[in-house]
Amino acid sequence: MNEPFRLSTEDLQHIVMSLQQKGYEVIGPRNSDGVIVYDRIHSTDDLPAGFVDEQAPGMYRLAKNGGTQFFGYTLPPQSWKRFLYLPRRELIAFDKDGKSFGVSHQKDEAKPYAFIGARPCELKAISIQDRVFSSGDYLDDGYLSARRRNFIIAVNCSHAGENCFCTSFGTGPEAESGFDIALTEIVNEEKHFFVAGAGSDSGKSLIEEIGPARAVEGDVDAAHEVIRKTSDAITKSLDIAGLPKLLSDNSDHPHWDDVAKRCLTCGNCTMVCPTCFCSTVEDATDLSGKTAKRTRIWDSCFTMDFARVSGGNFRISAKSRYRQWLTHKLSSWVEQFGVSGCVGCGRCITWCPVGIDLTAEVGAIKGGVAKQENGGS
Repeated sequence: MNEPFRLSTEDLQHIVMSLQQKGYEVIGPRNSDGVIVYDRIHSTDDLPAGFVDEQAPGMYRLAKNGGTQFFGYTLPPQSWKRFLYLPRRELIAFDKDGKSFGVSHQKDEAKPYAFIGARPCELKAISIQDRVFSSGDYLDDGYLSARRRNFIIAVNCSHAGENCFCTSFGTGPEAESGFDIALTEIVNEEKHFFVAGAGSDSGKSLIEEIGPARAVEGDVDAAHEVIRKTSDAITKSLDIAGLPKLLSDNSDHPHWDDVAKRCLTCGNCTMVCPTCFCSTVEDATDLSGKTAKRTRIWDSCFTMDFARVSGGNFRISAKSRYRQWLTHKLSSWVEQFGVSGCVGCGRCITWCPVGIDLTAEVGAIKGGVAKQENGGS
């Protein structure tokens, strides 16, 4: 990150206005019906000032603490994925004209989005999806179009949620790459400001356009202290040493049966995950029979139809579907893309209706293996 600057709350508003003038649709956090969502914002007045969230396995609660901090929450259920990899995307349409058909393809020119408030773990998730959709033999033109026109303002974490375990993967609480501008929010009795640094030429140009003051040593020290305290407050962890092999070698471990007794196979974990990318296609024809469309929609490896083939369904049990999700996320994903599919954001733990905690499930498998190796049960 380049030389640090000190931004006031008014400077942040100028940044929002400048991005809008440059043609970006600015997306940021806002309070909607008791939950933080990522949605269009018009000014910093739309940011969830003074709102904090409490998260635990299977639990989320948003409250107002009377403060002024814009980014005092942990993580919302949504991720930035929904703007880059659309939940529904029309692929092709057919229009009947007499005895012939006209064919139209979805235009791949996406809106230019500017994201404000991206957390470090979410930056890592975006980089993982970059590998999935932007490399190899099969490229996603819609995703590539969105990423080419994307501007990201990251915010370093000042609050650790109970379900956060980003430090296990080295994905937080401080942003190291993948942003145009990174902010650390400082709030005390006397002042409210941001220590900012550019991560790209575009970010540097925007900061210079706003013309904020240079950060002094005390400002930088305060920013480091915010990040240090957040890191120290993270209590959940996942031992990732040898994890891909552990899971691939234990597909028949008895603990999978224990998870299956609790798992509802609802798919919540895949819907809130910032890296999951499974999809299916849906064909629909209007009542006149003159227009037909094919649409790609998000899918989940927990649904029964996901594993249905001509010979039947090869993944019919809750055990097999949960095992598929977890082993792909933490094991075979590494073989496919050279990186884990998990960033330690903890969303899957928070939004699981029965509070299944993947760190605990992996720990149980690892502990069971250790007992067996030591001659135990």
